[in-house]
Amino acid sequence: MANTSSRTLALLSLLQSHRHWSGADLAERLGVSERTLRRDVDRLRELGYPVRASRGTDGGYQLAPGAVLPPLLLDDEEGVALAVGMGNAAQSGIADVEEAAVRALTKVMQVLPPRLRARVNALRAMTVSATPAGPVVPAEVLTAIAQACRDGERMRFDYTARGGSQTEREVEPHRLVALGGRWYLVAYDLARHDWRSFRLDRLTRPRGTGAGFRQRPLPGGDAAAFVRASAQVPTAHTVVALVHAPAEHVRRMVGQWGGIEPVGQDRCRLTMVSTGLDWPTQALGNVGAEFDVIEPPEFVDHLRDWGTRFLDAAARSGAPTEEKL
Repeated sequence: MANTSSRTLALLSLLQSHRHWSGADLAERLGVSERTLRRDVDRLRELGYPVRASRGTDGGYQLAPGAVLPPLLLDDEEGVALAVGMGNAAQSGIADVEEAAVRALTKVMQVLPPRLRARVNALRAMTVSATPAGPVVPAEVLTAIAQACRDGERMRFDYTARGGSQTEREVEPHRLVALGGRWYLVAYDLARHDWRSFRLDRLTRPRGTGAGFRQRPLPGGDAAAFVRASAQVPTAHTVVALVHAPAEHVRRMVGQWGGIEPVGQDRCRLTMVSTGLDWPTQALGNVGAEFDVIEPPEFVDHLRDWGTRFLDAAARSGAPTEEKL
C-alpha cells in the first residue's frame, strides 16, 4: 500500500481525470478499503478540495468546481494566467499542441472557482490575437464538450446550420478536431442516427444530459479525416521562405500574417500557413525583396506559374496596338 501522501495525490489525480467515480472503483484503483478511501477523501477536503459524495446505486465521488491547487502552488493570478495561456494554445494552430492544450484547459477550468472562471472568460473575450485565427470559440464551450467526450456523456446543444436554420441536437460526443482554423465536434447524432461533424463556432449552450453511452466505432477510425471529408476542409499549406531583408522590415509589411525569425542582420525566415498558395505569393510580393523558397516544393511550381503569366502579360502589353487587337 502506498504511503498516505502519495495515495492522496493519486486520489486527486483520479478525481481530476474523470467526472464521477464510484467508491468501489476508486478503492480498487488505489488498492485500499472503502473505509480508508473515505479518510483520504476527508484529507483532500481539509486541503481545500471540494469533493462531493453521493449515496445510492449511482453514488460515488467527484471533484466539484472551486478547488484550489496546493500541489501546483498556484495563486489566483497564476491560475487565471494558466487558463488564458492554455486557451490561446488551444487555438494556436500549432501541430501536436492544440489537443494537449484542450486537455490542460479542461482540467484547469474544472477546478477554478466561479469568480476566477468569470475573469478568464472576460479576459479571453476582450483579447485580440495578433495572429490570424478562425472564429472565436468560448473557453466554456470548448471545455464543456471536451469533458463530455472524456466522460462518455450524452449532451445537448443548440446548433445553427450553414443556411441559418437553428435546431437542438442530442449527440454522443466522440472527439474535438481543429482543422483549417476552426474547431469541430465529431459526434453521433441520435435524432439522425448517423455520424456528424459540428462547427463549434455555430454551437451554443452545450450541456450534459447525465446519461452515459457505449462508444460506437467511428467510420474509418480517424476523426480528422472524417471532418475533412464531411466539412470539405481544405488542406493547409505551410510556406517557409528565406527573405533577403531585415526582420523589422518584413514584420512591418506582413508580420501580422506570419511568423518571422531573424537570420543575421539582413535576412529572416518567414513562415505562413494558408489553405491556398495564392495568398503567400501575394504576401511575399508585398515585401519587395528577394527571397528563397525553403518549403514546400509545390510552392516553387506555383511561383513559376505566376511568373509565366506576369511575363506573358508584360510581353503582350508592350506589343504594338494592332497586335493587341
